[in-house]
Amino acid sequence: MTLSTISVEGARAWAAAGRHMDVRGHRIFVRTGGSESAPPLLLLHGFPTSSLDWAPVWNELAREHRLIAFDFLGFGFSDKPRHHVYDLMEQASIAEAVAAAHGAPAPHLLAHDYGVSVAQELLARAREGGPLAVRSCCFLNGGLIPESHRARFIQRLLASPLGVLVAMLISQKRFAESFSAVFAPATRPSQAELDGYWAAMTHQNGHRLGHKQIRYMEDRRKHRARWVGVLEHPLVPIALINGSVDPVSGVHLADAVATLNPLIPITRLDDVGHYPQVEAPERVLEAYRMFRASLVAPR
Repeated sequence: MTLSTISVEGARAWAAAGRHMDVRGHRIFVRTGGSESAPPLLLLHGFPTSSLDWAPVWNELAREHRLIAFDFLGFGFSDKPRHHVYDLMEQASIAEAVAAAHGAPAPHLLAHDYGVSVAQELLARAREGGPLAVRSCCFLNGGLIPESHRARFIQRLLASPLGVLVAMLISQKRFAESFSAVFAPATRPSQAELDGYWAAMTHQNGHRLGHKQIRYMEDRRKHRARWVGVLEHPLVPIALINGSVDPVSGVHLADAVATLNPLIPITRLDDVGHYPQVEAPERVLEAYRMFRASLVAPR
């Protein structure tokens, strides 16, 4: 397998390989890959990182898919307006615009963390006849069920009235400590990886926006019935690949999803944390390929 790593140089190369498109008056960073004739796969990243999360699985996924990845508004190399109200519904609309601009009206979805909620909204819109006819969706660790999301202390602080002050005090050292804690002990990020993540986060001072970005936890509670509903009664094939030792959305989330809908296939990675695609890229690729191969009809 040809796997890419994350580093400062890798972040720069990632940014250089993409382009920006205008969506709702904002510059959204987009990177594409793979053959134009391959099935489109829309990649949705997590908080507080960016589409750079997909670097470790990018080259292999590009062998079989037309890849479309982008940075959500306020993240990575997209615009980061300071006084914006960041909302998951808007992020879903941005995802629709990106897919449409790249001629992918019927993509498969692969979503992680923050991105799982966007994927749930896209699935809900597809049920209502929305612009994206989603073909399938595979979730990685993320808050699919709000009450099964165990927010970290830093997340609770960012969501509190002290959030703006906390965001101003976030340093690279504090980020590294908090971020590393959601990985499995044996797969924690190297210093080079931490530096790469930090480089993307600090673009346009995005690391100062955590108190605004964190409202996604409130959005999840607000839209719980709508988003959990797409898990209870899925319109298209869905699956979960779960890093079990993730303190935020690990084995407890997988158990909750299994209870909610026993028909959802779940791959449990027992020694992996919150970032499966970074911690165990080969195993994620294997599990994702098995899910796609299991679909009843060719996609």
